[in-house]
Amino acid sequence: MFDLITNKDSNVKNDVLSGITVALALVPEAVAFAFVAGVEPMVGLYAAFMMGLITSAVGGRPGMISGATGAMAVVMVALVAQHGVQYLFAAVILAGLLQLMFGVFKLGKFIRLVPYPVMLGFVNGLAIVIFLAQLGQFKVLDGLGDHVWMQGETLYLMLGLVALTMAIIFFLPKLTTAVPASLVAIVGVTALVHGLDLEARTVIDFVRDMLPADQKAAATLAGELPSFSIPMVPFSLETLYIVLPTSIILALVGLIESLLTLSLIDEMTDTRGHGNRECLGQGLANTVNGFFGGMGGCAMIGQSMININSGGRGRLSGITAALVLLGFILFAAPLLEMIPLAALVGVMFIVVIGTFEWASFRIIRGINKEDAFVLFLVTAVTVIADLAIAVVVGVIVSALVFAWKHATHINARTHTDDDGWKVYELEGPLFFGSVLHFKDLFDPKNDPQDVVIDFNESRVWDSSGIDAIDGLADKYKVQGKKLHIRHISPECRELMTKAQGYVEMNLNEDPRYHIATDKLD
Repeated sequence: MFDLITNKDSNVKNDVLSGITVALALVPEAVAFAFVAGVEPMVGLYAAFMMGLITSAVGGRPGMISGATGAMAVVMVALVAQHGVQYLFAAVILAGLLQLMFGVFKLGKFIRLVPYPVMLGFVNGLAIVIFLAQLGQFKVLDGLGDHVWMQGETLYLMLGLVALTMAIIFFLPKLTTAVPASLVAIVGVTALVHGLDLEARTVIDFVRDMLPADQKAAATLAGELPSFSIPMVPFSLETLYIVLPTSIILALVGLIESLLTLSLIDEMTDTRGHGNRECLGQGLANTVNGFFGGMGGCAMIGQSMININSGGRGRLSGITAALVLLGFILFAAPLLEMIPLAALVGVMFIVVIGTFEWASFRIIRGINKEDAFVLFLVTAVTVIADLAIAVVVGVIVSALVFAWKHATHINARTHTDDDGWKVYELEGPLFFGSVLHFKDLFDPKNDPQDVVIDFNESRVWDSSGIDAIDGLADKYKVQGKKLHIRHISPECRELMTKAQGYVEMNLNEDPRYHIATDKLD
C-alpha cells in the first residue's frame, strides 16, 4: 500500500498546495454527482464549495474534505424527478437541521459501536466504488448519442496519460516533497496535452457529454456567487410529508459516511477528531446549502485521501480547496475546463490503491470466519447498494454474531455445600440470547430443598435474564423448593429492583450468606 501519511504536522504551505490539488479533483466529482441527482452542474459545484468551506472551518476533523457525494446523490434522484429541485433544497435544509440535532444531543459517539470488520469492509467497498466510478471516464458518445467504451488511439492515449499521472505521483515524493505530487501530476499532464496538442478528453468534454444536444455548445463551468433564496415550496404539512423521508435518509447517510471517514483519518494520522462537532459542521453546511442553491453533501473519502496524501492536515487545506474552487468558477473556468480527465483519473486511481486495505487479506487468515464474513458482506453491500445500508447490515450481523457466541458461553459448575444446599456457580452473561442455555442448566425436579445460583462470575444484562430467573424460581416453587441468589452485582440488584413491577421477586439480604436472595412467597 502507498504511504498516505507524508507529513503528520500541518503547515501553511502544505495545506495551501494540498487544497489546490483537492479543488481540481473536486470538479468532475461534483459535476457527475449533480447529473446523478438530476440537477444542473452548478448546483453540484456550489455544494462542493459550501460543504468544503463550512465543514473545514467549524467541523470536527481538520484535513477532511466534504462536498457533493454519490451516496447522497442517489437518494435525491426520486425527489427531484417527482417534485423538482426546489423540494430538494427544502429536503437538504431539513436534513441539515436533523444533523444539527445529532450534534446537539451528542449522538456522534455511537460511531464507536461500528465493529472493526465493518470498518474494513467500508474502506474496501468505497475503494471499489471509487474505482468503478472512474471507469465511466473511459466512455465516449457514439453517433447515436450512446456512451460506448473508448477504442484505438483514444483509449491508448487515455491509458498512457493515466499511467504517467500515477508514475509522477508515485516517484516524485522519492525526489522531493516540496510540492504535492498530485498537483505536479495534474499541472504537468495538462501542460503536456495542450503543449503537444494531443486529442485527450478534458473536463469540459465530460460536461458536454452529460448535457442534451442543444446545450452542449454553451456548456461552461463559469458561474457567479451563490445567492440566498428560500426554497419555493408551500409551507404545509403536505410539503413536510414529501421531503421528510428523503431528509431523514440524507441526514443518516451523510453522518454515517462522514463519521466513518473521520474515524479512518483519525487512524491514518494518529490524531483524534470530534464526532459530535462534525455532526454540527455537517448540519450547518447542509442547512446553508439548501438556502444557497446547493445539493448538499458529506465527507468525501477520495478527496480526503488526496488531501492527506498531499500533506494537508489543518483546516486551511479544506478552506483553500473550497475558495480555490470558487475562484475557478468565478474567474478561471477556462483553466478548469482544459484539465485532461486522464490526469484526474490517475489521481483517483492512486487514491483507490491507497484507500483499499490490502492488509485485510492477511487479516482474514488470522481472524475468525464470522468476522471475515462481515468484512466481505459490508464490502459487497457497499458496492451493490450504498454505504448506509452496508454499515447498518454489518452492525446488525456483527451484533447477532456477538449475541450467538455469548449465548453459548453460559455454563455452571455445581457442588453441594455442608448444609446440603446445591450451588450452581454460574459463568457467562445472562441475557436474551443465553436464556435457553441457562434454563437447561437446572434440574428442579431432582435438586434438593434449597438451591443457590452464585452470580460471582456472571451478570444479568437485561429483562429477559430477570424473567428467566423468575420463571426458574416458579419451577422450584412448584416442587416445594427454594431458589436463592448469591453474589449479585449492584447493577443486577438495581435491575431486579426495577423489575419487581412485572416479575415476582423480593430481594432481601441473606444473613447466612450476606447476599441477595430471591425469596419466594
